[in-house]
Amino acid sequence: MSSKAAATRLNILQKAFTLVYQKGYRTTSVDEIIATTQVTKGAFFYHFKNKDEMGLAMINEVMYPGMIDALTEPLSKAQDPVTEIYSMMHGLLLENTFFVVKYGCPAINLVEEMAGQDSDFAKALLNLSNKWKDAIVTCLENGKISGKIKPETNSHNTAVYIMSGYGGIRNLGKIYGKDCYIPFLQEFKNYLKTL
Repeated sequence: MSSKAAATRLNILQKAFTLVYQKGYRTTSVDEIIATTQVTKGAFFYHFKNKDEMGLAMINEVMYPGMIDALTEPLSKAQDPVTEIYSMMHGLLLENTFFVVKYGCPAINLVEEMAGQDSDFAKALLNLSNKWKDAIVTCLENGKISGKIKPETNSHNTAVYIMSGYGGIRNLGKIYGKDCYIPFLQEFKNYLKTL
């Protein structure tokens, strides 16, 4: 693929991501994506057989790289798991510019909208979720080894709990705004101190 074709493809994916993030996957049409990117219908279908192929590429090539570092990097070298997990959550909610409060989390939105409807979407979203879960589990297990996390802590269950808390507060942020993140973070910190 030429560099111009690759740039066109990436432009389509980035613009599609913005539309899907703001409006939802099902309500975003190929025609809207084409109008936003200012490419021809032929150019769109040169790169993608259909909307679903484009949607999967959007998850794998735009969302995954845009989100994975924010989700896993803070945990990869954590000396103090409680502090690092809290900092990760604080950063995701209050500092990360990839996310817009009123739209929630793009991955959580797609899980809610598409995972039960399309197994390929579910697999792509599961890949992102598993990377995050594994990073949390590893961080907690390393914390057990260093004595910073209680040995009886179930790292897998704790990771799922942390992820579900994030998904829930992101959704509440859509209706309450950013202010609801503060009490969540206060109680989240209290919870982490019990580990």
